[in-house]
Amino acid sequence: MILDTNALSAWADGHPACRPAFAEARRVVIPVIVLGEYQYGIRQSRHRTRYEEWLAGNIPLVEVRPVSPATASHYADLRLHLKSTGTPIPANDLWIAAMVKELRLPLLSNDAHFDLVPGLDRIAF
Repeated sequence: MILDTNALSAWADGHPACRPAFAEARRVVIPVIVLGEYQYGIRQSRHRTRYEEWLAGNIPLVEVRPVSPATASHYADLRLHLKSTGTPIPANDLWIAAMVKELRLPLLSNDAHFDLVPGLDRIAF
């Protein structure tokens, strides 16, 4: 399972609705894009120290995945498709969707615009 930024935040906050997805996941992947978005958010948080400590303790438990040439190819295909259908999604989310397509894993996210990506299996929580 691949985590979107809102899923990573929910995990950090102990959101009970995302627990079943974690219990069933054989693999948990955090795209480097998500990690950057999350770190940006916690640097603005009044609970920065707590979130940084949580992240340091939990990042070793998951696979942090960089963007690869295969990801870039999926990105180009998806961006072209979504542009042609008049349904673009935010740029960072497009990179996340490309990684989902590349790895063929479900995405844990509450962002419904991922449903515009053909063949993407989104798990809402």
